[in-house]
Amino acid sequence: MSAITIRPVITKADKLDFLRVPFAIFADDKNWVAPLYFERLEHLDEKKNPYFRHATAQLFIAEKDRKPVGRISAQIDQLHLERYKDKCGQFGFLDAPDDPEIFASLFEAAENWLRQKGMTQVHGPFSFSINDESGLLVDGFNTPPNMLMGHARPFYETHVKANGFHKAKDLLAYIRKFDDPLPADLERRYKWATKSGDLEFRPLNKSKIKTEIQTIMEIFNDAWSKNWNYVPFTEAELQMLATNLKLLVDKNSVQIAYYKGQSAAFIVAMPNLNEWFSGLNGKLLPRGLPRLIGKLITKKASSFRIPLMGIKQEFQDSAIGAALSYGLIKKIHEFHGPRGVKEIELSWILEDNERIKNLIESIGGKVYKTYRIYEKQL
Repeated sequence: MSAITIRPVITKADKLDFLRVPFAIFADDKNWVAPLYFERLEHLDEKKNPYFRHATAQLFIAEKDRKPVGRISAQIDQLHLERYKDKCGQFGFLDAPDDPEIFASLFEAAENWLRQKGMTQVHGPFSFSINDESGLLVDGFNTPPNMLMGHARPFYETHVKANGFHKAKDLLAYIRKFDDPLPADLERRYKWATKSGDLEFRPLNKSKIKTEIQTIMEIFNDAWSKNWNYVPFTEAELQMLATNLKLLVDKNSVQIAYYKGQSAAFIVAMPNLNEWFSGLNGKLLPRGLPRLIGKLITKKASSFRIPLMGIKQEFQDSAIGAALSYGLIKKIHEFHGPRGVKEIELSWILEDNERIKNLIESIGGKVYKTYRIYEKQL
């Protein structure tokens, strides 16, 4: 039996080996979408990814017969440690074939690195943080993932559990078809709540993108601050978000809501970039770049994802909060429906966030994918 060796990622060549690992594992999986090499290299780059201003990470590659066959990351986020004081590290980027030895070797390397840094427990997968790709797909393998959502083989879960991990939290992805009309009873309640003129909805003002992002993040940090494992965005991460929003979305895909002149809620809908990347095999040349430029100009896609939505806590669990939530989704529906969008994913939603789950289900949303966060004591 060939020995399995684990080596740390150090050079750019190592990073390319790290990024190539999933291609063999998902070679016959029609639902896997290869990420773009250039984007993933930037994500791994300590100088370009603002995550590394408050975190450290080590990538590992598993080799068999001198060929890269598996990968994993181990990381420590200082913002998480400062907020929760739990000595908890994370793992991410987990990919390997159906081989218990490879999975065990990868976890051993990641856990040893975290122990040496003083960590006493580990959560994952996060690639790299909870504000990035989060969770292991455990249900919903029969469709491609939406943008910034992961994909996996069913056997991944078996090997994760075999290495001593157990469930910490499930993250749900809902799907809603645009052909389905919005419920009449919710529409009536919305009209009743808005007839006073106290509620106002407006699209993103791209000419004042920095100010707009500050408004959105002020709402986000208030709305999400009590959520499980919440970590706020930093200023540098906000600037990156501003750049991405300006490039990728139409102004009407971001809506900000006010109640009596006070910022109260927001929603962000982004085109499913995986539609654009599918079939490119991770490369922009020769076919990918013209296609990507065309998509960026039109910003059209047949499916979208709502990755960010927030209602300030003072309005949650109230009639005003319900009207704000429904109104934001209504604005997205009214803009994208006539533009040929067929479905929208709302993700991810914490499994115990009953308020948001009830709202999504009331407008016809159905859970179609489940992502699981695992934990383990070191």
